[in-house]
Amino acid sequence: MAEIINLRQARKNKARAEKEARADQNRVTFGRTKAEKELTKAERDLAQRRIDAHKRDDNEKP
Repeated sequence: MAEIINLRQARKNKARAEKEARADQNRVTFGRTKAEKELTKAERDLAQRRIDAHKRDDNEKP
């Protein structure tokens, strides 16, 4: 004998499961601590300063 399934509840349960799966993926993708974000920013700033320090000025005449 087949079990009776409430389709409305089944749809809601499926939507909840999909939402939770998406949230888990976002936690992995975007979940970084404040220290990690600051470290990345400091590394990016240092790299930019190094690039800027090696640029030539076009206004100078050799």
